[in-house]
Amino acid sequence: MTRRTALYPGSFDPFTLGHLDILRQTARLFDHVVVAIGIHPGKAPLFSFEERRALIEEVARSEGLGDRIAVESFEGLVVEAARRRGAGALIRGLRDGTDLDYEMQMAGMNGVLSPDLVTVFLPASPARRPITATLVRQIAAMGGDVAPFVPPAVAAALRARNA
Repeated sequence: MTRRTALYPGSFDPFTLGHLDILRQTARLFDHVVVAIGIHPGKAPLFSFEERRALIEEVARSEGLGDRIAVESFEGLVVEAARRRGAGALIRGLRDGTDLDYEMQMAGMNGVLSPDLVTVFLPASPARRPITATLVRQIAAMGGDVAPFVPPAVAAALRARNA
């Protein structure tokens, strides 16, 4: 039997409950999920790749998904990262119509670049739709409580970072 692999790309800086929502849905559909953290040399993330990987792996273990995911970095085109990992699908979470408009354009371009790769859109659950990593970073930087928006391990890491 062939293992069905999906690539879930993003910056995950930080990993939010919205990301976890999409990861849970993906794990119900695919045998193996590669959480692919995009590395952009011109950007300075809040957490290093190693920190993000460790946090995502910790959260995945706590969810019982540890043996079904891999976390790795990628640079360049996401379709090339998917090809290297043998993924047949790209996973994209959607919060609203604005996300859909943008993601449809990306899916179309990725479909031209890699016709064998499908894009799967998964809607965020209603309670998770307002969550963005950008807003979480801003709340944390101003000393706000991010616990309603991120897994406990990420909340602890943000508190430590902003202490």
